[in-house]
Amino acid sequence: MNTNAAKIGSIMYFIWGLLHLKAAYSIYQLGVSLDVGMVQGRVFQDAWSLLFFAVVGMVVAIRFNWQNSRLGYWINLITISVTDIGFIAFVLMPEYLPIFPGILGPIFWILGVVFSTIGLLGFKNSKP
Repeated sequence: MNTNAAKIGSIMYFIWGLLHLKAAYSIYQLGVSLDVGMVQGRVFQDAWSLLFFAVVGMVVAIRFNWQNSRLGYWINLITISVTDIGFIAFVLMPEYLPIFPGILGPIFWILGVVFSTIGLLGFKNSKP
């Protein structure tokens, strides 16, 4: 049961990553539409950062969370939490993006945290 919970958490984190690959591309497209300058550069940097947060989340989900790894648990907990807390604070709360579909990323983040926590706490011999 708890190994299954870790696998569900892994799937949730992977879906979170897929959503953020799309978000990174959308931010890149926004950057292309801007005038060349500092604002465009910062938007491109945001797209780049989000792309790599998504890739890290997906790789860790596949390589570590699927195996109920304690290391993977902490990497994705910290990386994805920091990413989505910033998104909630600076994009969703000021209502720059509609609550739907904007809430999808945080939903998959929370589900990933819940299921991977259940998996880790219930599986005493988790891999390092």
